[in-house]
Parts: sequence; C-alpha cells; structure tokens
Amino acid sequence: MAVTDEAIEKIKDMIVRGELTPGSRLPPEKDLAERLGLSRNSMREAVKALEVIRVLDVRRGDGTYVTSLEPKLLLEAVSFVVDLHDDDSLLEIFAVRRVLESHATGLAAQRADDDDVARLDAEISGVATDTDIESLVEHDVRFHGAIARLAGNDYLASLLESLTSQTVRARVWRGLTQAGAVERTLDEHRAILDAIADRDIELATAIAQVHISGIERWLRQARDA
Repeated sequence: MAVTDEAIEKIKDMIVRGELTPGSRLPPEKDLAERLGLSRNSMREAVKALEVIRVLDVRRGDGTYVTSLEPKLLLEAVSFVVDLHDDDSLLEIFAVRRVLESHATGLAAQRADDDDVARLDAEISGVATDTDIESLVEHDVRFHGAIARLAGNDYLASLLESLTSQTVRARVWRGLTQAGAVERTLDEHRAILDAIADRDIELATAIAQVHISGIERWLRQARDA
C-alpha cells in the first residue's frame, strides 16, 4: 500500500470509529502525522485527496474539518466521474439509472401520502403541452427527483441525482429529434403518478422501467445510425 493510501485509510478509520465526527476539527498536521506514524508529506497528500471527495474541508488559516458527510455531498464525486464519460457510456449509465429509479418509484408508491401525490400532480399540471424542451427537461429532473426523495433513502436519491447531469443532455436531444416528446413525457409521468396514487408498487416500478427504457432505445438507435 502506498504511503498516501495508508494515510487515507488511517484517517478514514478514525472517522469510522467515531474518533472524528462530522464537523469535528482534525488535530494539527504535525501532531496527527506523529500520532499515526506517518510523514507530514503523506498526511498532507491524504488530506488533499479526502478534500477532493468532500470528506474533509480545509479552511485556510483555521484548520481542517470533517464535512457533514451527507450523502449528497459525498456523491458529488460520482457526478464528476459520470461527466467524464463519453456518449458511448450513456447506455450503461441509463441501465444503472433504470434499475435504481424503478426501485425508487416502487418505494415511493409504498410511502407516498396524499400530500406527496398532490405535489407531484401539481408538478405535472404546471407543464404546458407547448413548453420548450429545456423546460421539459427541468420538469423531468424535478419530477424524478421528488420521487427519489419519497423513496426515503438519502443515498439512493443522491446517487440518482449524481447520474442526472450526464443524462440531461440526452433528454434534450431526444426532445429535439423526436416529435411528441412533451406529450409522451407528460403522459408517462401521469401514468407513474397514477400508480403511486393507487399505491400499486409493482405497476409503478414497471412503468418507471418502461419510461427510462424509451430513452435507452432512442440512444441505442442514435448510436447505431
């Protein structure tokens, strides 16, 4: 194991064991390095690496702190990695999204109350059939984001959000190249909402799978054209 990796593991272990908690300040670099039996240089590199993935927050002139460690914060690194992939990887990303989002939709059907259903209904009703594609995409992100949050799993919701940035572009191009995109999207969203309102977990899951699969099919055809 590289020395920097060892330093990262030791800091992670301190967090896992609860010795360092969210928001707590790390001991001074020199003291922590001596305590863990590491060089100050390896400790410095480890801190930089953990700062990049939002585990640590280096405040110049103040010290280094453990972040909140909230799922949304930690999974920002996943979004960054996703953005680096080229269009050929979109199909694989959508395959992952289809599995996760259909599962989240099923959980939403199990957990949603009448107020949640009303909010989703208002989101769909607020989109006109003659809306532009960019506005449609913004609605799509809000709609699916709300459903993911209803699933009651912060990590699932944050992971789905991290997969969105790369897929937004695909949604836009789908809308620009296919007729009836607005009506089709709203109809599919309405079907998902109806299944959630009926507390039909299996149907909600199945419709969500079909909804995402439609974009996958278009991407596959565009790639092979």
